[in-house]
Amino acid sequence: MKKFLLIIFLLASARLFAQDVKITGTVTAAGSNEPLSGATINVKDKIVGTTTNSKGQFTLSANNLRLPFTIVITAVGYDPQEVKITSVTQNVTSALPVRTTQLNEVVTLATRVNQSILQSPVSIEKLTPKAIKENPSFTFYDALINLKGMEAVTSSITYKQVNTRGFNTTGNGRFLQLVDGVDNQTPGLNFSVGNQFGASDLDVESAEVIPGAASALYGPVAFNGLLSIKTKDAFKYQGLAVSVKTGMNHFGESFADPKGLYDFAFRFAKSFNDKFAFKLNASYLTGTDWYANDYTDINASIPAANRGPNNPARDALNIYGDEVTKNITGVGVVNRTGYEEKDLMNYGVYSLKLNGALQYRITNNLEAIYQYNYGKGTASYTGSSRFDLNNFVLQTHRLELKGSNFFLRGYSVQENSHDSYNTRSLGQFINRTWVQDLSGNVVTPANADNTWFNRYEAAFKGNVSGVTAGNHPAARALADQGRLLPGTAAYEAAKDASIHNYGLSGAGVFSNSKFYHADGQYDFSKHIKVFELLAGGSLREYRMFTNGSLFDDATNRVNITEWGSFLQAGKKLFDEKLKLTASIRYDKNENFKGSFTPRFSGVYSVTSMHNFRASYQTGFRNPTPVDQFIHLNVGPITILGGAPRNSAGLNVYENTFTSASVNAFGAAVGAAIGAGTPPPTAIANNKNLLVKSNVAYIKPEQQKAFEIGYKGVINEKLLVDLNYYHSSYTDFILNTVVIQPPSAVLGADGTPSMQAAGEVAARNVKAYQLYTNASDKVSAHGVSLGLTYLLERGYVLGGNATKSNFNLGNANANNIAQYNTPEWSTNMNFGNPNVANGFGFNINWHWQSQFDWYGTFNGNRPGRIAAYSLFDAQVNKKLPAQHTTIKLGASNIFNKHISQSYGSPAIGGIYYVSLVFDSPLK
Repeated sequence: MKKFLLIIFLLASARLFAQDVKITGTVTAAGSNEPLSGATINVKDKIVGTTTNSKGQFTLSANNLRLPFTIVITAVGYDPQEVKITSVTQNVTSALPVRTTQLNEVVTLATRVNQSILQSPVSIEKLTPKAIKENPSFTFYDALINLKGMEAVTSSITYKQVNTRGFNTTGNGRFLQLVDGVDNQTPGLNFSVGNQFGASDLDVESAEVIPGAASALYGPVAFNGLLSIKTKDAFKYQGLAVSVKTGMNHFGESFADPKGLYDFAFRFAKSFNDKFAFKLNASYLTGTDWYANDYTDINASIPAANRGPNNPARDALNIYGDEVTKNITGVGVVNRTGYEEKDLMNYGVYSLKLNGALQYRITNNLEAIYQYNYGKGTASYTGSSRFDLNNFVLQTHRLELKGSNFFLRGYSVQENSHDSYNTRSLGQFINRTWVQDLSGNVVTPANADNTWFNRYEAAFKGNVSGVTAGNHPAARALADQGRLLPGTAAYEAAKDASIHNYGLSGAGVFSNSKFYHADGQYDFSKHIKVFELLAGGSLREYRMFTNGSLFDDATNRVNITEWGSFLQAGKKLFDEKLKLTASIRYDKNENFKGSFTPRFSGVYSVTSMHNFRASYQTGFRNPTPVDQFIHLNVGPITILGGAPRNSAGLNVYENTFTSASVNAFGAAVGAAIGAGTPPPTAIANNKNLLVKSNVAYIKPEQQKAFEIGYKGVINEKLLVDLNYYHSSYTDFILNTVVIQPPSAVLGADGTPSMQAAGEVAARNVKAYQLYTNASDKVSAHGVSLGLTYLLERGYVLGGNATKSNFNLGNANANNIAQYNTPEWSTNMNFGNPNVANGFGFNINWHWQSQFDWYGTFNGNRPGRIAAYSLFDAQVNKKLPAQHTTIKLGASNIFNKHISQSYGSPAIGGIYYVSLVFDSPLK
C-alpha cells in the first residue's frame, strides 16, 4: 500500500511540473509594427514549434512541458528573440528588430550540427531563402553557379551538373547531392541528374555547399564536395503557394524560331493541433531543349587542313552515324552519312515532380516523417555519346525519426529507364536499315555498312552509269539512295524499333536498378558537457538490374553492400576563442578494403565576427557499380568492371599482354615477314616484344587536402571570405586495354611463350577493356575571395573570384581524370528587395576564362570552351494584400550562345514572367 501511494504521489508531482500548455501571441516588426507572417516559434532544445499567420498571430500547443521554458522566435531578415514562458496560458507580444547584419547565416553541413557560417571550420556556401526568392535565373538551381567556387555544365534545359574544385564532368560521380538527406543520384547512372528529380522552387528552403573533400563526414560520394538541399517543413511553412512562370527561348537562332517555356508549381501544407502536418507539392516544366548543332569536323585521322564540310571522311561533332568509316583503295577515307542530333534527340523536354510528406510529433522532442518523391522527365545528357534520358522515372521513399539531438533515417531510390537511348548508336542503327545493293535490293543490317561503301567505291571509280567518276558528292548521293529521311513514317519506325532494342543490337538503355540506404547520428554533447561528441553511421545496398544489357545480370544479380561510421569531437579552448574539431570515418565496401578518412580543423575567433580557420581533410571515392560490374561485349572488345568476381573464371587480369606491346609485336612481325623472313622465325625473333600486363583490380580513389581561410564581418556591413586550398590525388580510376591469347602468356622460363606469340600473330585472341587505377599523383590548388557589402536603403552589392590551378607534375596525362575547370571564375550581384512601393530587383553576372575540355564524347581529345559571361536579371513587384509577387526576368539576358562542355548544346537566353501566390495558412 505504501508503494502504491508513493507511485501516485510521484505521478501527481510529475504532472505538476510537466503541464499541457497553450501559448498565444503576436509577432511584429520593430519600428513599423507590421505583422510578420511566417515567423517561426520553436521551443528551445525541442522540436515543438509553430508559425505565425498572415496577421502575425500564433498559437503554440504542447503536452507535458516543464515550466519555465524558453521559446525562440525567428523570421527571415530579423534578429531572433528569446522569450521565457512561465505560465501555461501566457500571451506573448514580440517585436523583432530588423537584422543589423544579414551576413551571419546558420549552416549545418560543415559539422552536421547548427553553427554560425562565420565559424565554420571549412569553406561553405549557402543559398538562403531570401536569395532563392530573389534569384533572377529561371530556376533556383541555375543560380548555384553564382556561389563562390561553383562550376556548372548544362547538357539540357532540364539537366545542369554542378561541381567544385576541378575534375569536372557532365556526369559527376565525385560530387554528392542530398535532398532532405536523401542521396539524389540515380542508381544506374551513379550521379545526380541536376535537379531533374529534386525539389521545386516553391518547396526549397535553402541550399548549402561544401567545396572540396567531405568524405570524413559524408562518405565516399562526397569526394569533390557536397550540395545539400533542404525543403520546407510542413509545420513551419503552412499555407497555399502557387507559381506560374512562362517564358521563351531560342531567340536569334537561324535553325529555330522562339519557343515557349512553361513552369507550373503548387504547394500546400497544413498542421493539425501542432501534432500532425502534411504537405503536397507538384511541379511541371516543359519546353524545347537547347540544340546541339556544332558541326565541326573532329576526325582525328584526317589532317586538320583537310577537315571540313567537304571532307569525304567528315565526322561532325553533333552528327551521329558518320563515325563509321573505311579507307577504300583508290578512293581514300570515307565516312557514312550521319543524322543531325535534332532528328535523333527528343528536344520536347519536360520535368514532372510530385512530392508528399507526413509529419507526426510523437512527443515534444520526437518526430516521425514519411516522404515520397516521384520524378519523371526527359533530359539530354552528354557522356560518351549524347544520351536521351527519355521518360526516365526516379522514385524515393524516406522514413525518418528525429529529435533535437539525433535522427534515424531510411530511404530507397528506384529508377525506371526503358525509353532512354544512345543517339550515336541510334544514328548508326538507322543507317543500317535501308542500304541497297547495286541491284536495288535492301540488304541486311549486318551487311549494310560494307554494301554502302561498295556503292560509294563503284560510283567514285566510274562503274555506275550516269555518275561522274572522281566526284565525292556524286558518289555519296549514289550510296545514299533509299536513305530514310527524318520525319517520314519509315524513319520514325526504324528509330522507335532501335530505341526499344537493348544491348548490342539496339540503341536502347534499360535499367530498373535501385538502392536502399539507412543512416543516423546522435549528438552526445549535452550528456558529456566537457567536449562536443557526435557519432553516426550509414548502410547502403545497391541492387542493380539491367537484364543483361549492361551487366551480366540476366541471371546473376549484381548486389553491392557498403557501410560506414564516423566520430567527431570538438573542444573550445582559450576562453572559447579557439575551437578544435577532429573527426574520423571508416567506410567498407564489400569488394574493397576499408578506408579511413580523418579530418582535423581549427577555428580561432578574434571576436564572433572575425574568424580564422585551417583544416586538413581527406577524401575517397568507391568505384561505382558500373566501374565494378559492367560486363559488356561490344564486338571487337569486351568491357569489364574491375571487381574481382566480375571476371571470375576469365583469367583476364592474370593472363594477358598489354595492347601497346601487341601492337609493337604485330608491326615487327609484319615487317619481318614482308622482308622474306619465314613466319615462325619472325615470331620467335620478336616474341620478347610482348609484355605481360600487370593490371590491378579496381580500388577507391584517394584525396588529401589542406585549407586555410578567414571569414568575418567588418562594421556589420562588409562580409569578407578568403580561402586557399591545396589538394593531392592518387589512384584515379581509368580503363586499360589488354589482349588475351588462349595459351599461357609466359613460358616456364618467364619469357613470352612461343605458343602465345603465335596465337597473337594469328589474331587468335580476345581484347578486353579493364577498369583499374593509376598510381600517378597530381595536385590542384586554388584561392577564392568573396565580398558582400550592405549599402544604404537595403541595397546589397556582392562579388567573388576564384583562381584554380592544376599541376600534372610527372604524371602521365592519360592516367588521370581531366581537370576541366577554368583558371578564373568570377561573379557579381547587385540588388534590393524593396526599392520603393514593393518594387525590387536583382542582377547577377558570371564570367569565366577559356579552357580545354576533355571528355569521352570526343575521345578524350581537347575541345576549346571559350571564355564567356552571363547576365541574369529580374525586377519584381510585391502585392502584400494579395500575397502575390510578380517577377519579370531573364537568364542570359544578352542571349550569348555558349557551350559549357565540348559537344553539349549552346545555351541562349530565357526571358520569362512569373506570378507567385504564397498565402500562409493558420
